[in-house]
Amino acid sequence: MELEHVQLADLRGVGISDPIHLASEARSKKSPIASSTSTTDASAFTPPSAPMRREGGALQLKTYKPRTPGLRHLRRPINEHLWKGGPHRPLTFPKIGHGKGGRNNTGRITVRHHGGGHRRRIRTVDFERKEPGKHIVERIEYDPNRSAHLALLENVATKKKSYIIASEGMRAGDAVESYRSGIPSELIKSMGGTVDPGMLAAKTAFRGNCLPMHMVPLGTQVYCVGSHPGRGAVFCRSAGTYATVMAKEAVGKKIKEVTIRLQSGEVRKVSKDACATVGVASNPHWQFRQLGKAGRSRWLNIRPTVRGLAMNASDHAHGGGRGKSKGNVHPVSIWGTPAKGGFKTRKKRNVNKHVVQPRLRNQGKRRAKK
Repeated sequence: MELEHVQLADLRGVGISDPIHLASEARSKKSPIASSTSTTDASAFTPPSAPMRREGGALQLKTYKPRTPGLRHLRRPINEHLWKGGPHRPLTFPKIGHGKGGRNNTGRITVRHHGGGHRRRIRTVDFERKEPGKHIVERIEYDPNRSAHLALLENVATKKKSYIIASEGMRAGDAVESYRSGIPSELIKSMGGTVDPGMLAAKTAFRGNCLPMHMVPLGTQVYCVGSHPGRGAVFCRSAGTYATVMAKEAVGKKIKEVTIRLQSGEVRKVSKDACATVGVASNPHWQFRQLGKAGRSRWLNIRPTVRGLAMNASDHAHGGGRGKSKGNVHPVSIWGTPAKGGFKTRKKRNVNKHVVQPRLRNQGKRRAKK
């Protein structure tokens, strides 16, 4: 039997600046998610800060004895809570066709470095979460098509099953609910017949619950964030990602738009009726994995990336010549677009009106140290 042990990989120098960006591993069904600021419109709701899952300032990764060269550098996150069996078949369909190889309907390569890989089944994920009522988490599953984990839910009333992006700390047996279709009458009666923002946040802003943006308290970390009403989530769907609710723009007493800050530093506005799930996307340690060998990339449908300098002159602008020489030309892509020096391709007159503050871009230069 393959012996396994745990290595503590030091996080210094990895680039984690916010220690509360990962949710706690503690299983608490009624514990609100972390907040970095106090809430103005919901003063009664002050969620505690969530500690990062670390032991002694180090991160736990699974390593293997180097019985083969491919196992020597293999590093994997520890996820003992994942379901060991297969997916729920009615919610899947096979991934087939030449689209796996990066081809379009005419057979031409439109996405490079795709091809091969293990057989997969696409999981149908519910990014809209419009179905109200209490849902029970049956299990947490691995999904080969994304970095985050999936949670298989079952509606208590209709017994209908669905997949959602699991939040960090979510486990089998947890209860989650969606409030996109409105506030239940039982919840309004429990608050005395009136909707109090602070009391409403204390009863709804729990890990895994889906809320419209105007119901999310300020400073709360959310993931699977939408941009328009009636549509599904488009932001923060990868492993360990989240957005922070910064402000709520109101006209009179009615909230018009909600401002969020993404992890890239971009600050943008979304609709007040857009969806958001409270918490942090699951599997936050996925970024620290090491595949260990080139063959594992091929299993993941990733083909090799060839440098332009190693190509022929007919295949790339940097190719050809004697020795390692690119012919005294400026760095360009395989299509001739300048690759460095801050070459911009976005139109100045067609700016994104939803972006309040764009993310910091290097523009071909090294970022200055703070």
